[in-house]
Amino acid sequence: MKIRGTAVVFGIMLVASTALAAETSGLKTPQDKASYAIGMDMGNSLKKNGVDVNPDALVKGIKDVLTSQKTDLTDQEAGTILTELQKEMQGKRQEKMKAQGEKNKTDGEAFLAENMKKEGVKTLPSGLQYKVIAEGKGKSPSATDTVTVQYTGKFIDGTEFDSSLKRGQAATFALNSVIKGWTEALQLMKEGSKWQLFIPSSIAYGETGTVGGPIGPNATLIFEVELVSVQAK
Repeated sequence: MKIRGTAVVFGIMLVASTALAAETSGLKTPQDKASYAIGMDMGNSLKKNGVDVNPDALVKGIKDVLTSQKTDLTDQEAGTILTELQKEMQGKRQEKMKAQGEKNKTDGEAFLAENMKKEGVKTLPSGLQYKVIAEGKGKSPSATDTVTVQYTGKFIDGTEFDSSLKRGQAATFALNSVIKGWTEALQLMKEGSKWQLFIPSSIAYGETGTVGGPIGPNATLIFEVELVSVQAK
């Protein structure tokens, strides 16, 4: 969350609505409702990002600016405070991400160590594990080919995070443009094959995961993939 940028955006929105919501529960006019909705949006954003604020001081700051009252802080003082707050929040995010990454790595390694013992699971030198669900009879792609697949992605706890099947549309992409685990596995598959893939983070999304997306740092992933077709380059 960019505190300063967010504050500016909300300031513009508040100016556009020209007033805060009434302090009573009656939201009588469209202006009242829009103002209150903006307040809700701001509150949700602050809460989501773990920003500890004094609601009374927050409202006073907005009121003072919108009504052209003398503010309790200069613009320079406010800017310095917001910069420090940004640094503090960034530090907390990094600490949280580091802790989550360490847990994901430990959990993933333990999962793969047990999974490799299961019947039908094969492990490759890269750490990629796979299990053949159905073997096709078509051709296998090279890394530079384009492929069309149907797939479902899950975390090791079984939580689904993506599915082309639920979107109702197969995915088509150049095989060398995706995570290494997919590039390696799909070259071993034939058209019509359906495999279950168990992909360690080192050949998935690594230490960063998907920024702003559902995949955390060092996450081990499970995919059920059907190779629908291969389009040679």
